[in-house]
Amino acid sequence: MQNTQSYSSSRTQTFNLILTSMLIALVFVATLLLNIKLPITANGGLVHLGTAMLFITSLLFGPKKAAIAGAVGMGLFDLMMSYTLWAPFTIVARGLQGYVVGKIAWSNGRNGRSVVFNLMAMILSVPVMLAVYYLCEGIIYGNWIAPMASIPGNIVQNVVGIIVAIPACVALKKVPYFK
Repeated sequence: MQNTQSYSSSRTQTFNLILTSMLIALVFVATLLLNIKLPITANGGLVHLGTAMLFITSLLFGPKKAAIAGAVGMGLFDLMMSYTLWAPFTIVARGLQGYVVGKIAWSNGRNGRSVVFNLMAMILSVPVMLAVYYLCEGIIYGNWIAPMASIPGNIVQNVVGIIVAIPACVALKKVPYFK
């Protein structure tokens, strides 16, 4: 009996490792796929589909997998695309953002099935992401005014992510695996 439980636990752990790795890859590729530098200012930010994939991951798989996928997927993007300075901040900002969305969307047994709570979760995660980047930029630039220039670009990126994630998750929640 104990061998069967051990085998089952090992299979579950392996499946979770593979699933989390695939989610990291999806966030990374989505960030890389559509990547538009906003002409707001030098630090105006990027709009990419990684935010949408982070939201989708949060709503479909919950806070832990989303935190890991967002942190590692977008952190790898920063490292691979010469935004190395931003990688540690991205890891914190996007890990927290994924966790917040997943935690709210999956609260009280909802498991990401409530469109209202999903939307609320994504909206409430935006100030968390903005605060982390603002603090980090304030430290990097040595003042608290310059980071304000990146806020509009970060808001645009999150709005695009929400617009893509809501209908995608509504459709995916109809798939038997996600019910």
